[in-house]
Amino acid sequence: MLLPRIFAPARVSIQPSSVTWIPSSRVVEALRAANGISATSPTLSFVRHATHQAQGRANGAKDGPGKRLGAKKSGGEWVIPGNIIFRQRGTAWFPGENCAMGRDHCIYALESGYVRYYRDPLKHPERQYIGICFEKDGKLPYPPNAARRRKLNMLPVQRDLEAITADGEMATADAPASTSSGHLSMGRDYSFRQANWQIGRAAEKANVQVRQFVPGDRWRAWQKSNARKIISAEKRKLRNASKAAKAAKKKK
Repeated sequence: MLLPRIFAPARVSIQPSSVTWIPSSRVVEALRAANGISATSPTLSFVRHATHQAQGRANGAKDGPGKRLGAKKSGGEWVIPGNIIFRQRGTAWFPGENCAMGRDHCIYALESGYVRYYRDPLKHPERQYIGICFEKDGKLPYPPNAARRRKLNMLPVQRDLEAITADGEMATADAPASTSSGHLSMGRDYSFRQANWQIGRAAEKANVQVRQFVPGDRWRAWQKSNARKIISAEKRKLRNASKAAKAAKKKK
């Protein structure tokens, strides 16, 4: 017996004058045998089931809100670190000076400055970049091998350590650098300062008189402290006893 899965539309030729069947192939005979239809039956029924569900949107579910893509800061606008300058899908714009790209391709600022939309043919002939310029009248891209301004809008300058005085100022012809205090050391914050032991002796060098510390009798101080603790414990016991007596009188 054949399975229903082989049920498929089959062409059957019927003559309207007489009810006689002319099978087009052996498939019709197999279908008649499977369905229990005799050869003289005038009808041959087929059942066709849907194989896919009809697709369609309900209440506009697929028409969601816009993603608000595009420029968020115009050229020449002041931004601070973390401000999003441009939202996009893909890489229509690339991060330039003092900018970075997020995982959703948005361009955001790394430093405080003014927004610049520009092209850099030396870097890439076709890409367009978004960067941050520290000067309001500055232009991007910077010339090749030019000094780059970083944090605090400062340029790196070579300094002579021997020409720095003990106060941290640059030595001049009138006030040469003092050699008695030694060379100043540069700290992690890129500032030149004296050593801690030199700073600690500043009062001594300025002849500032400080009252001497006179240690007291620690044994006598401990005796007084212990006596105060004993007296406070006795007072606490008396207060608790009076509270308990008042509570007992109220119950009676």
